Amino acid sequence: MTRPKTQSDEQVLEAAYRLMHADGPEALTFEKLARACGLSGSTLVQRFKNKTLLRQRTLLYAWDGLNRKTEQAAASVPRTPAGAVELLVALSSGYGDIESYAEGLLVLREDLRDPALRARGAAWKAQLSRALAACFANVPGIPEDIGLLMAAHWQGALLWWSFDPDGMELTAYVEHSLRRFVTAITMPARNP
Repeated sequence: MTRPKTQSDEQVLEAAYRLMHADGPEALTFEKLARACGLSGSTLVQRFKNKTLLRQRTLLYAWDGLNRKTEQAAASVPRTPAGAVELLVALSSGYGDIESYAEGLLVLREDLRDPALRARGAAWKAQLSRALAACFANVPGIPEDIGLLMAAHWQGALLWWSFDPDGMELTAYVEHSLRRFVTAITMPARNP
């Protein structure tokens, strides 16, 4: 089979991300990426210079995709607490099984090590928090930081599912947990 002469950076970065996510960040080498995408190793080195920049570009590409997915999901849900649940359930799809989720945590470790990637994570936190808060805009008595509170609960639910899924698929587990959170946060306080 002949090698393709050209591929866009996006195509190469998608192959790099799949490789990283499947086999861990250390699996991303020019040699393995060349086999995965069909371009020569020297072509990849010309484009991405070194392994550190390749890893960073790959993860910035992944952040771009997550930002788009968040924006699209936020635009498609109703501006209600149920819409907030729907948004986070949509963002939970695609994690796969527990092993796949665990591999994703290895990729997250790389985001935490690099200041530029950490900044992208912080920006996404703000984007997601705003989108979730918009879903509670018409609910009286809601904490001002409801978006961040719900995002934090969601992240916790993902982690707890990975330890003990209780026989549930991830999105079902997340939806159940988030519905309980919304009920607890929107119930009027009872006087003892």
